[in-house]
Amino acid sequence: MQLQFTCPFWGCELDDAKTFFNRVLQDGYYGVEIYLQQSSKEFIQDFFKQLEKIKTQNTDFIFIAQEITSPLNDSVDSYISKMEQNLFQLTACQPTFINAHTGKDYFSFDDNCKVIEAALNISSKTGIRILHETHRGRFSFHSATLLSYLKKFPELELVGDFSHFCIVSESLLEDQEEIIQQIIPHISHIHARVGHEQSPQVNNPVAPEWQHHISVFINWWKKIILYKQTKGYCKMTITPEFGPAPYMPSLPITQEPLSNQWQNNIFIMNKLKEAF
Repeated sequence: MQLQFTCPFWGCELDDAKTFFNRVLQDGYYGVEIYLQQSSKEFIQDFFKQLEKIKTQNTDFIFIAQEITSPLNDSVDSYISKMEQNLFQLTACQPTFINAHTGKDYFSFDDNCKVIEAALNISSKTGIRILHETHRGRFSFHSATLLSYLKKFPELELVGDFSHFCIVSESLLEDQEEIIQQIIPHISHIHARVGHEQSPQVNNPVAPEWQHHISVFINWWKKIILYKQTKGYCKMTITPEFGPAPYMPSLPITQEPLSNQWQNNIFIMNKLKEAF
C-alpha cells in the first residue's frame, strides 16, 4: 500500500502559491488539499498556474478541493442551492476529488438526506468524486448517528477525521469500537490530526503526555489502510491536518502558538511512514 500524503493549505494563507508549492514539494508531499472559496481571484489564478506546471512533470500530483457552505440561517433548499453552486464551480476545476463539509447537525435526517442526494447527483453528472468529512456541525458529527446515513446511502465515501467524534463523545471512543468498524469501510481519505477528549488538536504531538492518544489514532488509521488493502486498493491519500489557531492552542494575550503547525504535520507524516 502506497501512502500518498497531501499538504493542507490551511495555515499557509500568508504564502503566495509559488512559495506554498515549493514548500510542499520540498517536504515530499504527493499533493495538496485546499479551500479556495475565500481566496482572491489573483491567488486562484496563480494557484492553478503553479499546479499546471507541476502536473506537466507529475501527472499523478493530487489536488483535493474543499467545499464548505457558509453556516447561515438557511432553509434546506437555500443551503442546497448554495452547496450546488459551490460544487459545480469546484468540479469545473477537475480536482482529484472534493472534500465536502456536508449538511448541518441540526437539520432533520430527511433534510440532510436531501443534501446528500444533491451532492451524489452532482458527482454522478460530473464524474468527480465528492467525499464527506466526518465533522462537527455536519450530518456526520457523531459516529452513531452517522450509521443511519450510511445505511441509506451505502455508496457514501467519507473523509475520516475521528478527532471530531472524540470531542462530541468526550472520549477516545473506547466504547464505540463496533460503530467505528462499520464506518471504516466508507473512509476513502484520512485527515491525520490527533485530538483528545476536549479538543480537536493536541497542543504538541511530540510531547510525551500525548503519546497514548497518538497510538490510538494511528491504530484507527492502520485499520482504515489495512481494510482498503484487503479490498485491492494500492494507494491511500492522507492529509496530516494539524491547523493554526484556534485549532492550535496558544498563549493568552500574545497568542503565540504552543507548537509549529507545519512541523506537527511533518511529524505525523513521518509517524505514519514508520508505522508502515
